[in-house]
Amino acid sequence: MDTLSYKTKSAKKSEVERAWHIIDGEGEIVGRMCTQIATILRGKHKPSYTPHTDCGDNVIVINADKVRFTGAKMDDKVYITYSGYTGGQKKKTAKQVMERKPHAIVENAVRGMLPKNKLGRQMFKKLFVYTGTEHPHGAQKPVELKTS
Repeated sequence: MDTLSYKTKSAKKSEVERAWHIIDGEGEIVGRMCTQIATILRGKHKPSYTPHTDCGDNVIVINADKVRFTGAKMDDKVYITYSGYTGGQKKKTAKQVMERKPHAIVENAVRGMLPKNKLGRQMFKKLFVYTGTEHPHGAQKPVELKTS
């Protein structure tokens, strides 16, 4: 039997080709959109996916201020931050976060879906979130990605 015919290929850092995707967040549900974004950032949509290599693509999210939650999550969901000091824990609802930093909702959701290590931090750097319809990445020719 020829053992070279079924050898598993591992993607190397130098062999990875990165594409640019753009997602319009207008009217999209946060969790469903962010799972798709996390999959693309990790590279799981590619046949050459390798868990220990950053083989994902770059993702641009526009209209992050127009994403939506289902049910009563806008009032009930709580985002907790901690400064490190005694009594430094702060709680904000999704509505309060949406008013001040709407891009933080998408970034926080995607960050939670990526690995919690150096590789995950490297993957997260390929995410670009903007509140309006304009973005400075026109030269990269991003491909429109439909979320379903």
